[in-house]
Amino acid sequence: MTRNYARRYANEYNFFRMLYQILWCVFVATPIFWFFYKFEIKGRENIPKNRKFICAANHVSYFDPFLVSIAVIKPIAYMAKKELFENGSFFTLNMDWLGAFAVNRQKLEVSTIKTVKELTKTNWLLGIFPQGGIRKNFTIEKINKGFAVVAKAAKWDILPISITGCEKYNWIPFKSKVIVQIGKPISHELPQDEIIEQWGQQVASMCHYKYIPNEPEQGETQEQKEFSEA
Repeated sequence: MTRNYARRYANEYNFFRMLYQILWCVFVATPIFWFFYKFEIKGRENIPKNRKFICAANHVSYFDPFLVSIAVIKPIAYMAKKELFENGSFFTLNMDWLGAFAVNRQKLEVSTIKTVKELTKTNWLLGIFPQGGIRKNFTIEKINKGFAVVAKAAKWDILPISITGCEKYNWIPFKSKVIVQIGKPISHELPQDEIIEQWGQQVASMCHYKYIPNEPEQGETQEQKEFSEA
């Protein structure tokens, strides 16, 4: 029977999965970042206290989930494109144990919606890359609207996070600098288009990237309808 990596339950986000993610961040990812890059984290004072939120970052490398987790210092379940779960390799198993779950980047599906609702019952945060796949063009554009729909339905504010320096992988010690910067939280109570606009502006400003706004949408989206009905 094929495992459904899109549908996850609250009891899967247990102590052992959290410990596995912590061990990877502390003993694998952090030494790599400190050895091969000059590594800096800014804006930790902006992390909300005593409430849950969505970590929403730009996406420039496969290192990004670890960079966000190290910056925020909390267990985070990341949305990852479903294609990454299709080969059944150690990579798939590792992503599973790190807490990631599969999503369709073309549309917000009911399985994703239900998994997010399960996360609200745990002490894990949600991690999303609103531009979808990796983008190395130094531009914040084509922002997927699903992350704003998720935020409003889960009633979690969004923490914008920028990542720069990993646009090109570096294997020469201390040659490049990686900066992870945490911005001001964005309220889930804002209109959907305003959430998207604030996220794009903040991340582009922190990255010093070009920002190209989405075209505005009118009325309730199909994703909003599906989330409310799930």
